[in-house]
Amino acid sequence: MVISAQISVYPLRQEHLSPAIDAVREALESRGLQPEIGAMSTIVTGEAKEVFVALHEAFDRAAATGHVVMTVTVSNACPI
Repeated sequence: MVISAQISVYPLRQEHLSPAIDAVREALESRGLQPEIGAMSTIVTGEAKEVFVALHEAFDRAAATGHVVMTVTVSNACPI
């Protein structure tokens, strides 16, 4: 099943925001996904299993930079 996920990452109490955000992008790309980076969120589309594995890795990598909040909205309806 193909799904889409909209991901937002919020680094907390960190001097620089980009390391956590870059970590998410790199995790998605390392799984062969092509994230569409926006100003406030990132959208990724792919097979459900790969997307969920990539999201787990993305959170782990972002959390390694410090405290973070990651919100994810998942859909099997858009875009198809």
